[in-house]
Amino acid sequence: MTDDPEHDIDFRAHPEEYEIGRGEEGVFKIQPYKDELLALWGYADREAADESGDAIYEQYREYRENEEFPGMDMARKYLQMGYTRSMRYARYPGGRKYVDGEEREPERWADHDKREAALVYEAWREMVENDDEYQRMKNEHRKQH
Repeated sequence: MTDDPEHDIDFRAHPEEYEIGRGEEGVFKIQPYKDELLALWGYADREAADESGDAIYEQYREYRENEEFPGMDMARKYLQMGYTRSMRYARYPGGRKYVDGEEREPERWADHDKREAALVYEAWREMVENDDEYQRMKNEHRKQH
C-alpha cells in the first residue's frame, strides 16, 4: 500500500475511477496498464522506437477491441512519453535539461538518433489521437465520469 490511492486501484475493474488528466499524468501508477505498457516502452534509437511504438499500438488495439478506454488513453500517454523523452535527449546532451538548477539552452540536434525516435513516436501517437473510436470513447468517458 502506498500514500497515493491511485496505486491501489485496479482501473480495469474500476474504469470509472480513471481521470484523463493532462499529458503523461499517471503513466507510472495507473494499474494494470502501467505494468502492461511500461514493459513495451523504450526510446534508445529509431529501431527501439519502431518496435516499442508498434507493440504499444497493438496493445492499444486490444484495449480498443475490449472497450477499455483507460488502457487506450494510457497507451496514448506512453506514446507521448516516448516522444517527449526522445526529444529531451535529442535537444539536451545526455538528456540533462538542467545543470546546477539552471535550465540549459537546447541544442539543435544534440542526438540525431533520439530525434528520429521522437518522430516515430509522434506518428504513432497521432494515429491514436486521430482514431475516431478513441475520440468517441474519450468524449463518452468525460461525460460519464
